Order: sequence, then C-alpha cells, then structure tokens
Amino acid sequence: MATSSSLPNTMKGVQISKTGGTEVLEYLTDLPIPEPKEGEILVKNDAVGINYIDTYFHLPLPPPISICRPNRHPLTSSTTTYSYFRTGLYPSPLPLILGREAEGHITSLGPSGNMYGLSPGDRVVWIGTSSYAEYTATPADKAIKIPEGIPKTHAAAALLQGLTALTLVREAHPVQKGEWILVHAAAGGVGLWLCQILRAIGARTIGTASTVEKRELARKNGAEILIDYSKEDVVQRVEEITGGEGVAAVFDGVGKSTFDSSLECLKRKGSMVSFGNASGAVPPFTIARLGAKNIKLSRTSLPNSITTREEFEHYTKELFDLMISAKMNVQIHEMYPMKDVARAHSDLEGRKTTGKLLLRP
Repeated sequence: MATSSSLPNTMKGVQISKTGGTEVLEYLTDLPIPEPKEGEILVKNDAVGINYIDTYFHLPLPPPISICRPNRHPLTSSTTTYSYFRTGLYPSPLPLILGREAEGHITSLGPSGNMYGLSPGDRVVWIGTSSYAEYTATPADKAIKIPEGIPKTHAAAALLQGLTALTLVREAHPVQKGEWILVHAAAGGVGLWLCQILRAIGARTIGTASTVEKRELARKNGAEILIDYSKEDVVQRVEEITGGEGVAAVFDGVGKSTFDSSLECLKRKGSMVSFGNASGAVPPFTIARLGAKNIKLSRTSLPNSITTREEFEHYTKELFDLMISAKMNVQIHEMYPMKDVARAHSDLEGRKTTGKLLLRP
C-alpha cells in the first residue's frame, strides 16, 4: 500500500487537448498525481474501463448502422458522420483526462468528509471521471469495496455497463417474466449484460447483431432469437416472432438509425427505452406519434439512477450478487496497455469488439 509520502511525483495517463480523431489521444508519462480533496479518495487504478461515451469527447462518429428494410427507404445515410463534442452534446473543458470507471486500491483519503467506511488498502471499484490514469482522486460516495468472490478486472469490466443494464430493467421498464424484449447491439457491452439479466428474470429476448459470431455470443448469454439487422427486416421479423403483437419494450443504445424501427416493433402500451447514441443522436420528432399505440418513451442515463449513495449501494450490491450467485459471464474483449489507447478506441468505433474493453495502466 502506497502512502502520500511514497507516491511517485508523476504518473502515466491519457489526455486530450483538442478534439478530433484518435490522433488527439495523448499518452503522457509526466502527468501530476492528483491530491484527494474533501470527500475524495486517491485510487491507484489496476484496470480501467473503456466506454463508448469516452469516444464522444474527441472524434467524428463512425457511419450510422444501415438497417435492412426491403422495399423501404434506408433509415440513415451510410456516409453521414457526427462529432458529439463539436456539436456540443457532451461538452467538457480541455485538457481532459478521459475515462469513467476503474478498479484499484485506495492509497490515501482526503482531509475530511464521509468516506463511507473506506480505508487505505481497500480494493474498490468506482464511477467518476479521469480514470485513464495510474491514479485518480474520486468522490468516495461513488466507490465501493469489491467482494472477495469477484476476480481481478471483473469489477471494472462490469460496473458501468452492468449497472446500466440493471437500472434499465428495474426502472426504465420493469421487466416481467415471459415478456418479449428487443435488445439492439445484443453482443455489445451493455447488450450482453441485458441478455443475461433478462434471462435471469425469465423474459424472452430478441437481439440484433451484425455477424454470426456476435449473434452466437448473444445467444450464449441469454438471447432467445437473433436478427441480422444488416440483412433482415427487423420490424417484420419481430412481428413474426411475437405473432403480430410486438415487444413489451425495446432497449436501444444505438440511437438515430434504429429509433423509428424500434417504435414500430413495440406492442400497444409498450416502452421505448433509449439510452445511447452510437449511430448519432435521435433527431426531434412529433410526440403525437406515441399516441398510435400509447407508447411510453424514456431517455435514461445511469447517473440519474444512482445519484444517492443508497441507490448506488443498492444496485452495486444487486450486480455483485448476480455476478457471484448467478455466475454472470463477464465478457472481456481485451485488456489494452494504456499506451495503446488509440487502437482500443479504433476497435470500439469500428465495431470490431464484443463485451468490455479495458486499459492496463
């Protein structure tokens, strides 16, 4: 266990000083080690989670997914690109150390404040900012001890995406046993967690994915039926699978290119749950469209589901219990050396990955 007196003077990390492609990701070895302030802990990160939102701060998005709709116009142009940072969707001051989550060991505590029982030496996982670094000063109220039964790196691989999936099925649409649910990008990080948790609940999951390998992975993790969105008409297939009724809910992290078809897939009084923008932000639309089937629409974000300490502890405990008792599969695509962060982002943006990407500081 390191103390403040034994810490090095500088650390390695990844910073951006301007927006652009992966070339703006700066791997540095001389960043100052932060000092924890009131209510904060200093963590030496052992494994850092990579999330799609990390790419929003620096790059033009990849081409939107093209949905195959026979005899209908494509939902999006395959040549359109977007930059979330430049359009102001997720603005942030520069320079910026990227990253939202990590696991590691506490090296020191801030001078005062509620530490929620955390102590130097504790193995913790946390949600915050500036995780692409060897050390991060982060609020204690969004850090929690990792149970003994969870292997190294698994907490970092599970926390943000697992909590996202768990809050979606508990709050955005409280899923019931036997319901048909549509999950887009079912082999992605959140998608695989959704498939597993929905299986545990007893729901019937339809997943979309573009390759044979991704569809098989989603099937192994709980999806009952898979649709190749690049070749099949998703709306038609959902109608066939559900006997014309439609699904009770759609969990859609893709955004612009899937939004319209997702609405069509819903049954009467169904729930449209949008939680991501991988293909671009959903444009404004006429709210009266929801009245055709009395559809409930929500746009969720994880921070608003775990704002209080009580909420954070409740959902992390449930997630850890599922990981241990239900033996949830923690799918790790690759653990990249931090110096290879540009390759990691390129792989994620190019849809070359399944499951979670991690950085090793």
